[in-house]
Amino acid sequence: MQHEKPFSQACENNKRVILSVLERVFANCRQVLEIGSGTGQHAVFLAEHLPHLIWHTSDQPQYHEGISAWLEDAYIENVKPPIAFTIGQDTFPNLDVDGVFTANTAHIMQKEEVRLLMESVASHLPQNGIFCQYGPFTHSGKFTSESNHAFHVSLLERGYGGYRDINELKAWAGDLSLNDVIDMPANNHMLVWQKR
Repeated sequence: MQHEKPFSQACENNKRVILSVLERVFANCRQVLEIGSGTGQHAVFLAEHLPHLIWHTSDQPQYHEGISAWLEDAYIENVKPPIAFTIGQDTFPNLDVDGVFTANTAHIMQKEEVRLLMESVASHLPQNGIFCQYGPFTHSGKFTSESNHAFHVSLLERGYGGYRDINELKAWAGDLSLNDVIDMPANNHMLVWQKR
């Protein structure tokens, strides 16, 4: 039975620039866990263009139907059905992954959930494993634009956690070293972490 596929314009806008980074930093990875697969658009596009990877999707159960709809339409063999994974509720998926990817999750999650995310990824990645974290962040408390500050305020008003600072993430990162902070379109960044 076909379900209507959810659609995110932001995913459509940023998928190619994200791919341009992942092609390089995931070049030696074999299996990647995507935390917060959302609509499923990134998973389908990135798995198709990174055929050397097994791409594992995950998210809260209410998003699984939409993710599955994208996967069913795509017929891509190297992308896996969604795993139920809610930070702070579920244990980290028992997968042999050497890469983790997440996009636009840290500013939605609560502060404590982001801390748990960083700690969980750090403890489950193998040595030299890669964690790519895409989204808007602050640098030493500073916003990259007025529009980012306004968006942060609107997130807090709606009960979300708001922007996390890169220094804050470093403090929670354990054995993860921040190898690169890559400027991306629309005042976003890709943080590239590697397990020591």
